[in-house]
Amino acid sequence: MTPVLPIQYDFSLQGLNTFGVAATAKAYLRVTSADMLRQVRNDDFLARLPRLVLGGGSNLLLTRDFAGLVLHMCTSGVEIIGEDAGAKYVKAAAGENWHQFVQWTIGQGMGGLENLSLIPGSVGAAPIQNIGAYGVEMKDYFHSLTAFDLDTGEIFMLDKEACRFAYRDSIFKHALRDRVVILDVTFALPKKWQAHTQYADVAQELASCAIASPGPQDIADAIIAIRTRKLPDPAKIGNAGSFFQNPVVSADLRDALLASHPKLVSYPQPDGSYKLAAGWLIDQSGWKGKSMGAAGVYEKQALVLVNRGGATGQEIAALANAIQMDVMSRFGVMLEPEPVFI
Repeated sequence: MTPVLPIQYDFSLQGLNTFGVAATAKAYLRVTSADMLRQVRNDDFLARLPRLVLGGGSNLLLTRDFAGLVLHMCTSGVEIIGEDAGAKYVKAAAGENWHQFVQWTIGQGMGGLENLSLIPGSVGAAPIQNIGAYGVEMKDYFHSLTAFDLDTGEIFMLDKEACRFAYRDSIFKHALRDRVVILDVTFALPKKWQAHTQYADVAQELASCAIASPGPQDIADAIIAIRTRKLPDPAKIGNAGSFFQNPVVSADLRDALLASHPKLVSYPQPDGSYKLAAGWLIDQSGWKGKSMGAAGVYEKQALVLVNRGGATGQEIAALANAIQMDVMSRFGVMLEPEPVFI
């Protein structure tokens, strides 16, 4: 006999989003297996509800109650599934905590993901956003993933090419949005490891610790120290990390901005465009430390929006919009939010 799904109704999501915004879901299910997703699909009532797949809740802004079913991915398990001449292959369940997974790989003697240390969220959410930090993106070490198709009930695999990764982007934000649930992710971690210390913050942190030839753990420790200084702990101050993407602009626009703003922070891209530091643009617009009601901009990092206590999702969204309009009027650049607005 098929077990009854433990659906909970009128469920509070306040503790499941890192902004700490108060909102409820019409229905909630803690998912621990693919069979539970199959049951949801085969249930006439549940299958008709709008769906929201939830991981660590760190890339989400709840601007209202959710009048549907929240599928909270809580699967677990990490294992080395094979190796070849160039890499070891590690598979992690979607519900695994990302930072803990990164630390596990380092502890097993495998480098590659250390620059992505302390990024909040779950393993299953990492491919959706193609998370990245300090010169490394998740796609650099991604091999494949397994997903469940809520439309057809099929379980299938996608390789790197099929995922269409780009800067903070993937097929899961487009053609497969609201259709598939990622079950697990496999990474190819190189046997010939190479350190990525080109970012000034990382190099300076390592130098301050007198580490000339860092290993993966050294780099992870340095990045943990940097992020801890710059970013607020969501357990103490509600936030979703970096709220805006770093905008990519043409060389002509970058040159024009540089002429009027000589201290503009920009990074050349392989295609000749330039990535601008969104935090610098926001800071130069005077928003660092400012508040609108209970929503504010973090004092130590202008890229981070915070819930100072009791802020609604709509208040945070209004603050984000005000920042966007101001930066656009000053620099002619539209900032794009990283979190998904619900």
